[in-house]
This record gives sequence, C-alpha cells and structure tokens, in this order.
Amino acid sequence: MMPQTTPRVCRDCDGFATVTITTGLQTASGARDTTRVNCPTCRGLGHTIPAALTRAGK
Repeated sequence: MMPQTTPRVCRDCDGFATVTITTGLQTASGARDTTRVNCPTCRGLGHTIPAALTRAGK
C-alpha cells in the first residue's frame, strides 16, 4: 500500500492560511491600514504534512 503523500488541510485555519486585519487606523491617503497575518500552525501554507511522514525519515 502506498503511503499518503498529499498534504492535509490545516485543522487550525481550515485552509485560509493568511488573513488581512484592519488596524483601525488610516493611512495618509485615507485608506484603512491593514496587516497580513499567517496561521502559526501551517506558517501560511494552508495545509500540513501528516505526522507519519515526518517521522519516517528518522
């Protein structure tokens, strides 16, 4: 049987790895100031590698 090599959707962000959040401030041009935040679990990828595959290299 072939091991599963496809990445799984991140359970913490459900695949939405990067979000844009408004800071409540405005830029000099009057637009809203925003910041981008990545999911800390998948580091902004939206998917994770199954644990069995990361331990196989030991």
